[in-house]
Amino acid sequence: MDPIDSPRPSRRRDPLARRLAPAIGLALLSPVCAEMLSGYDVTTGDPAALLVTVLFGAALYGAPALLIRETARRAGLGWPGVLLLAAAAGIVQAGIVDQSLFSSNYRGIDYWDELTGPTWIDPLGLSAAAATTFIGGHVIWSFTAPIAIVEAIDARDHQRPWLRAPGLAVTAILYLAAAYFVLQDHLATETDHASAAQITGAATAAAVGIALALLLGRSRDHTHQRRVPPPAVLIPAAVVLITAASWSHSWTGAAVGAALIAAGAAAIVHWSRSATWQRRHTTALAAGALFAVVLPSFLTDPIGETDPVAKYVNNAAMTLLVIALTWWSMRRAARTAAPR
Repeated sequence: MDPIDSPRPSRRRDPLARRLAPAIGLALLSPVCAEMLSGYDVTTGDPAALLVTVLFGAALYGAPALLIRETARRAGLGWPGVLLLAAAAGIVQAGIVDQSLFSSNYRGIDYWDELTGPTWIDPLGLSAAAATTFIGGHVIWSFTAPIAIVEAIDARDHQRPWLRAPGLAVTAILYLAAAYFVLQDHLATETDHASAAQITGAATAAAVGIALALLLGRSRDHTHQRRVPPPAVLIPAAVVLITAASWSHSWTGAAVGAALIAAGAAAIVHWSRSATWQRRHTTALAAGALFAVVLPSFLTDPIGETDPVAKYVNNAAMTLLVIALTWWSMRRAARTAAPR
């Protein structure tokens, strides 16, 4: 994946509105990608509830996405570093904040046993398949894909931070407030809570992810002359890979999914070290990830009672949104023709 940063940010100052526009866009897009594209939640087909989800999710998902992006910008991290930071944030979200990672009966969801049971690891109190789904979902849809899409639309030099110290402080406070609210709601309404050992383990794993990102995730010069697939091929390739990797919640499915993800990651690392890898290639992968979750939404049965017409209108609206974002971000990325 192409690096999103270089060590020395430009000193030329942008107008406040120019800097804040992409930051606000990322804050709003993250919850849409995290919670709404798949159409699984009880809010599906309810415009008022969806609006509340976006506004609250801007703090719960959008704020950490912004903090990840701004940290990467200042630390000179490439996409591997962003992915490691996103994994750390995903572990915190699933393991500590909403504690779904360690729950055997979450929100009374009727398919929870089917999701967690086949790969349940009793000593750890978690499901291998669920851990991959939850943490991987946050990495891809809550954080990384929205960052890539908004950065492509922004189309400026990737050296530029969007937020300064006051904005970073406000962003962090909003996230902590939203996370505290979710945690307190979980403790008050759920009976299956994470143990002290599980919380400690999740916190340790997140800390390791952050350390690895800062130590190993720095961007590198791209000097190799390698052929890379065109962006038009990467979009369907990402859809196929993600769909195939999540086909089953069994141990076999988890093993096949891990192998596919590892192979795909190796191929992307290989291609991204080419001098011909450009921003539009990364944008194509992000767009493919969005299509991989929005297209199956038509077959998803939402939690609770949802009017079928409202559900399909919701699915169609989300699909049109992804199409529009793909067209806009790919067009902007192609116009910049940025190789980094």
